[in-house]
Amino acid sequence: MDGSVGSTTNDMPVGLDAATEEDYSSLSKLLQQFIGISTIDKAWTFKPNSGSQAMFSISQPNFSANKKRRSILSSHISKESDGSISFQWAPFPIEITGASVMVPSPSGSKLLVVRNSESESPTQFEIWGPSQVEKEIHVPQSTHGSVYSDGWFEGISWSSDETHIAYVAEEPAPCKPTFSGLGYKKGCSTDKDCGSWKGQGDWEEDWGETYAGKRQPALFVININSGEARAVEGIEKSLSVGQVVWAPSAKGLHQYLVFVGWPSHTRKLGIKYCYNRPCSLYAVRAPFHEPEGNAPLVSNTKEAVSLLNLTQSISSAFFPRFSPDGKFLVFLSAKSSVDSGAHSATDSLHRMEWPTDGKPTPAQIVDVVTVVMSADNGCFPGLYCSSILTKPWLSDGRTMIISSYWHSTQAILSVEVLSGKVSRISPSDSSFSWNVLTLDGDNIIAVCSSPIDVPQIKYGNLDREVSSSAVWSWLDVPSPISRCSEKVRSLLSSLQFNIMEIPVRDVSENLTKGSSKPFEAIFVSSKSKKHDVCDPLIVLLHGGPHSVSLTSFSKSIAFLSSIGYSLLIVNYRGSLGFGEEALQSLPGKVGSQDVNDVLTAIDHAIDMGLADPSKITVLGGSHGGFLTTHLIGQAPDKFVAAAVRNPVCNLALMVGTSDIPDWCYVETFGSVGKSSFTEAPTVEHLSLFHSKSPISHLSKVKTPLLFLLGAKDLRVPVSNGLQYARALKEKGVEVKVIVFPNDVHGIESPQSDYESFLNIGVWFKKYCK
Repeated sequence: MDGSVGSTTNDMPVGLDAATEEDYSSLSKLLQQFIGISTIDKAWTFKPNSGSQAMFSISQPNFSANKKRRSILSSHISKESDGSISFQWAPFPIEITGASVMVPSPSGSKLLVVRNSESESPTQFEIWGPSQVEKEIHVPQSTHGSVYSDGWFEGISWSSDETHIAYVAEEPAPCKPTFSGLGYKKGCSTDKDCGSWKGQGDWEEDWGETYAGKRQPALFVININSGEARAVEGIEKSLSVGQVVWAPSAKGLHQYLVFVGWPSHTRKLGIKYCYNRPCSLYAVRAPFHEPEGNAPLVSNTKEAVSLLNLTQSISSAFFPRFSPDGKFLVFLSAKSSVDSGAHSATDSLHRMEWPTDGKPTPAQIVDVVTVVMSADNGCFPGLYCSSILTKPWLSDGRTMIISSYWHSTQAILSVEVLSGKVSRISPSDSSFSWNVLTLDGDNIIAVCSSPIDVPQIKYGNLDREVSSSAVWSWLDVPSPISRCSEKVRSLLSSLQFNIMEIPVRDVSENLTKGSSKPFEAIFVSSKSKKHDVCDPLIVLLHGGPHSVSLTSFSKSIAFLSSIGYSLLIVNYRGSLGFGEEALQSLPGKVGSQDVNDVLTAIDHAIDMGLADPSKITVLGGSHGGFLTTHLIGQAPDKFVAAAVRNPVCNLALMVGTSDIPDWCYVETFGSVGKSSFTEAPTVEHLSLFHSKSPISHLSKVKTPLLFLLGAKDLRVPVSNGLQYARALKEKGVEVKVIVFPNDVHGIESPQSDYESFLNIGVWFKKYCK
């Protein structure tokens, strides 16, 4: 007789019981409605015969393919006689399949579309005109690999005459040893017969998290007319390049490229989210371009390939932008981050004169916006820019429009680069977050959102006639992009949010002025209390630690606030957006100052009658997971449940396995961390790492804990979370672990992100009944 047990309709997926399966079913449908809301990624404007044309790049998850579905939606912008602005939207977006990056030409008459191959096929460059593909160029793998489209090394720049394009791509694959049944084949064989195989050869460092398997970024120029692509000569092998732009051209003279270079003579430490990697601006002669009437120069002469470091006097320089008249070059710097070792810190903005003859020479670097140490109440807290527009200039040629973190919000700023004057031009009384998408002449197309308001497109009008200073008015732009279901709209309309100032507890004389100031927390709640009972509270903690939670719309966080939870989103001291002194107060005090700030914020909410002390949960990722696991160890009776995404639980383990071991030193040792860093930690170092880690408080933990881990995480490798989870299981604490086999640190693939927040919702519901 067959003794096997057959499958029944009552079988449950692993880890689910009847109650949780019912929660899974109900919450999953609502989460899909939130996650399905489209996101605006980029925008461009063009000037056809009348009015303006805007093009928006939007994305939403494609769950079946486990990728983002990207599309383009166009709109015609017209100015009415009464001064109002009208956007006439195309009836439908057009899906863009297989495109890695799109870049319009300076005139707006052409569009470059790059399609990277997922195999060993050539990279495809398409030049589009108004109605069709005008040129198609295939660049073989022997020239270079995939074009970088990561937002950091990424750099694609059209020449002013639109005949050449400079860009950053993976250098060609190195020659690997070939073996067959007869042994080693001498030379660099390209044979692919079935009797031979390629060996691995020497291992090469990459730039860590999200760059695994990516070859070094190198600089290339493609001639659109001939279809030829050439590597730019003269760049040292130890230099990774990115963010290339064409220098202003002068008739009859050589053309130059300006790019960012990151040196890596020994080890490449992880660069994702890490602005503390030294970098400089370099100038190099572009291939193809020769002065008119001169004989072609020999390309391998020292003069022809000389590389010039433009910013030797400063430790960090990136996002180069030339003024419209070509007279000066402006760039951002993270020198505070590089010099201190903190992975992110307050930025500064600088400019340098550009020679009128077009030949680069080192010039004096002038400070435009300096690092703000501590700002008075309501004043500019410093620059915190994650990106700058390709064309950030108003028509006066000296005013830049940028987005920057301002405490717990994002604001739009104008920066006058000759005087250094900084003005907040998004409404100063707004608690929403504002981000500039593109400029339309002297007008701004921006997006504005809050934790309870889906992104709304805004059109900023500059009116210089109202007063001697520029005055901005902001118009609502009805848009089909961020539409949501009636259910989602109804749930969001029942919520409210505000930004709370939390006084620092136990201020000592040793604290700087900036680190003694109140920090902030964003509180999201229902507009109405049921029977005077507080909803359960989720304390949300950002990673970094030098990052920030903004009052912008997050689909997953909006979902949590819509299923019956209040949210306390804490920007503890050390967060971006509050000045350099507050930020630098945290390194050396992780696990204590940040933990105390969170506990202070929770007590503040309880004292204000906003939270029930018996129904508090906590959620954090990365350093937010470090805080979460510290909190449930240091305050074991405070939380009924907790959840972590790729948490730092044991610094002594992380320092030997992470792509950023230097981070462990800086955050643990403080100001001496950068100079103390070594690849071979001493026993004393490991002991201090352990004492600063959540695992040192593990014996006190009793809070049920959900782990969400990415198996391909190079930042906080999966071993960190698994060690802590196994140790909790060993002592009988309830633990649930979900490992996503193909995800990295961010757990951002659509399927994994969806499953993560579904499980968080179900887990907290289980313990907050």
